[in-house]
This record gives sequence, C-alpha cells and structure tokens, in this order.
Amino acid sequence: MTAGTTHVCQCPCGAVRYPVRGDPLFRILCHCSICRRFNDAPYADVLVYRAAAVEQPEPGSVSFDTYRPPPNVQRGRCVRCRQAAIELFAAPLLPRLVMVPARVFPTPETLPAPIGHMFYEGRVADVDDGLPKHTGYVGSQLAFGRQLLRTMRGRGGPG
Repeated sequence: MTAGTTHVCQCPCGAVRYPVRGDPLFRILCHCSICRRFNDAPYADVLVYRAAAVEQPEPGSVSFDTYRPPPNVQRGRCVRCRQAAIELFAAPLLPRLVMVPARVFPTPETLPAPIGHMFYEGRVADVDDGLPKHTGYVGSQLAFGRQLLRTMRGRGGPG
C-alpha cells in the first residue's frame, strides 16, 4: 500500500461500500470478547486509520451499536448481511479514528502485517506468529496508545 492508494471496501453482500485512502496507521489483532463477538471470529483483524482517510458509508446502510460504555467505539454492521463493516473511534484528547476490518478490503494480501495482539488473555486459541502479545486492559490500551503516537509521529514499527 502507498499513500496514493485507494481501496473500496465492502461487506460480503456488497450493500456497504466505502473508499479508504492511503496507508493505515497500523494493523492490530484484538482478542477482547467484544471484538470477538462483533466480528464473529476468534479475534478482530483491523486496520486503524485517521478518520479523514475513510469516507463514511451511505447513510442507512450501516447499523451502529455501542457494546460497552463509555461509547468510545461505535461498531457498525451492514443492515442487510449483518457482518462487521466499520468501527468509529472517538475519545477525548485523541484523534478521531476509524477501524476497518481486514476482511472488507478487496485485496487483503496487499495489506501491511499486523503489529501485535491486544487483550491476548481473551484468546480462544494460542497464536504462534512471533508478534507481541499484550494482555489486560491497561497493557493493551497502553500498547495501542504507544503505537498510535509512534505512527502519528512518523516512527512506525511495532510497539
């Protein structure tokens, strides 16, 4: 992927479509129970973008829900196929972010590699991939925050 790349992401049935421009800040795997339930998978595989890089889907095509207060993350499913389509993140003092499931990209093989695992203690199976494994709420959130700051400062690399 390069800064000039645009992907048109879509849910499995094609009812939700939206463009994503440029490179993600990073890609991460989350094993928390909310992400597992929302994605109907052993873990969430998401790419994190600045909100400005992601055009919002057509109004009415996505049903948003908050799984846990505070409502920092609005998780959106396609209203037709009910599959995970997009997640909007807004928290005080942080930039607005959008998390895009890897499986909605048209060419997932071109996506950057994940930088690590969050909430690994919630895993349903061990993952032997050599990536950092962060556990607990504080440890996982700190790893996410450090990576966000590192990437926004242009340093990249796993944290």
